[in-house]
Amino acid sequence: MKVQERFLHYVSFDTQSDASSHTTPSTEKQLVLANELVRECQKMGFDEVVLSEYGIVYATLYANDPAYPSLGFCAHMDTASELSGANILPWILSGYDGRDIVYPDGSVCSPKEYPSLLRCIGDDLILTDGTTLLGGDDKAGIAIIMTAVEEMIRSGKKHGKIVVAFTPDEEIGRGVDHFDLSQFMVDYAYTVDGSRIDSVDYENFNAAMAQITIRGTSIHPGDAKDKMVNASLLASEWIQKMPKKQTPAHTENRQGFYHLLEMNGTCEKATLTYLLRHHDQKKFLAQKDFMHALCEKMNQQYPGRFTIHIQDQYLNMKDLMKDKKAVRRAKKAIKANGLEPVSIPTRGGTDGAMLTEKGCTCPNLGTGSYNHHGRFEFCSIQQMEKMVNIVQFLIELS
Repeated sequence: MKVQERFLHYVSFDTQSDASSHTTPSTEKQLVLANELVRECQKMGFDEVVLSEYGIVYATLYANDPAYPSLGFCAHMDTASELSGANILPWILSGYDGRDIVYPDGSVCSPKEYPSLLRCIGDDLILTDGTTLLGGDDKAGIAIIMTAVEEMIRSGKKHGKIVVAFTPDEEIGRGVDHFDLSQFMVDYAYTVDGSRIDSVDYENFNAAMAQITIRGTSIHPGDAKDKMVNASLLASEWIQKMPKKQTPAHTENRQGFYHLLEMNGTCEKATLTYLLRHHDQKKFLAQKDFMHALCEKMNQQYPGRFTIHIQDQYLNMKDLMKDKKAVRRAKKAIKANGLEPVSIPTRGGTDGAMLTEKGCTCPNLGTGSYNHHGRFEFCSIQQMEKMVNIVQFLIELS
């Protein structure tokens, strides 16, 4: 099956994860795709295929030449929460010419606002109808891995052990919480979860999520004088005390940020959810200290009204990587496919960051999909095809 066909099949599955859920995976619908991948892996000829109790698919292809290194490839099944991942209506724009793309509802995706389009001039693009996510993050990665391995099996070429893993709940920071490294014993591993196919990512954010809960006092407005404490108004006070220029909209490159991800509130109770991000470990710790100090300050003004819980999500892979052999191999594969490899600090994170923390070095490769987490998400068919070739070269590299 071609990577394009495989990708269009995968995006027909609604696999959105849910940060408010306490189950693993966080949504049952992710298991529908997981079971489909199990069936495909078995049909393709993997020697071992396992679906864990936590919804992770592991598939192993035994080496036909033990002289080759063992390799792992990882991608995630879930899609982000910013927009619906259900009832996706993809369409193909042939030979993109660099101009604005006008969607059915009249909205416009312009290369001036989304310069990633300029990397795809002449390519055939897969887009949404502008009302949902596409799911290139990371179903493009799954399609690339599956297509590359299928073609390797058919070719009969020499290779070492190959292990693929497909995880749920990456978008909510839980992708490898229950990852079994004994099912993923490899020399080198790669997540296929980026955008640019010329990039090998091994420097990412340190990341945490802060949950602020605010307790109000609700009473009938007619009797509220000197009694009511409106939790939603206190939440707005908190927001006003946050650094105004340290948000995603005002930062770039290695600059960190505080991102107000979600806010909910009534008079009785309000909650704020922030993402804390920084490449620099010391500055990341300072962000967490700032949030705790602000909570203490607000409680001095409004005693007992504020509580905060900060949970680490992942750390900067660069600080944890013992050697860069996996990075060098990936750059060699990219160069062999006619591209000049780059490594750019990632303003995000992948399962690979957490796998590296667990001791399995796992830089990130691109997919040819762009504008993730938004309705103007798109994939380049030609770039996905080239990424299949890059993965195959990695497998063939002795």
